[in-house]
Amino acid sequence: MARTLKDIASELNVSVSTVSRVVNNCDNVHPKTRKRVLGALKKYNYIPNQVARSLKKNYTETIGIIIPDISETFFAQIIKGIDEVLSNRNYSIILMDSNESPEKEEHYLKLMFQNRVDSLVLATVSKEHSALNMYISNNIPVVFIDNIPNLDYDIDCVIINNQKASIMAVNHLIGNGRKDIAIITGNPLETTGYERLEGYKRALRQNNIPVNSNLIKYGNYKEDTGYSCMKELIEHRAENPFNGVYIISEKMTYGAIKAIREHGLTIPEDIALVGFDIHDKSGLITPGITSICQPENDIGKIVAELIIKRLKEKAKSGKVSGIRQRIILDPILEVKVSSQPE
Repeated sequence: MARTLKDIASELNVSVSTVSRVVNNCDNVHPKTRKRVLGALKKYNYIPNQVARSLKKNYTETIGIIIPDISETFFAQIIKGIDEVLSNRNYSIILMDSNESPEKEEHYLKLMFQNRVDSLVLATVSKEHSALNMYISNNIPVVFIDNIPNLDYDIDCVIINNQKASIMAVNHLIGNGRKDIAIITGNPLETTGYERLEGYKRALRQNNIPVNSNLIKYGNYKEDTGYSCMKELIEHRAENPFNGVYIISEKMTYGAIKAIREHGLTIPEDIALVGFDIHDKSGLITPGITSICQPENDIGKIVAELIIKRLKEKAKSGKVSGIRQRIILDPILEVKVSSQPE
């Protein structure tokens, strides 16, 4: 039968507050008494009621994370970085996957709020953010990653320099003799898609190469649109020739590679390719894919430290204070075979 703190206190002939102090790992308990209480807690497999504790303390020691695709290595590595920092400070993570759906994101925002998370990490896919007002008005810290929303107030975010990433990718292809460069980009209404596309255009103009709108294709970050966009580019290659392509997401890169191979073309001989967030530690992908990479683990750790900073501010003054931070990290270009000269 489950035992309450009152039952254990009565059995040991100590006060309920003494047992509670042991459960909460407080210092002001005699070592012999602590040992007796711990023995009883172990004997009865006592597990504290976290809901009751959170109501009493007014915090839950949980951090909510909402991302658009849990299967992407980029997000998985960020979560590992966040957990690496937060777990050492006794915080737990609640993770939800919006699957690129604004409706699901809105639902999960409300659900996270109902579960009383202390802070929120959000990679948003939505243009409307009405549910965020609950967090802001209740002084719950929110840190954005990947995509930055257009809001009327300052926000905390940790991102990479997306324009710089595209400039690095395009300049690398140009430097390897590829002047006709296509791009498979994302939603231009999201900052990630918009800034990566702008960086592509900027790099072409800096190299006195006209921007051909027919070589710009829009996907949704999934394999199927990477495949369909590349297929469309190849099928119109006679009137709009290209010998290089830059693809702004991991899954769209894999879809594009499939389309290239199905058309009997080779990488890099026919089409030089630069992807995004491609991780191949095993080295089994042939040819090796040149990729823009993000310092995902560093992003996660910085996000976690920023959350801790905001929660300390809230504990001290009762509200989230200070100037919001937009932390922008540099991308990394990992050069492999797929982008080599003709």
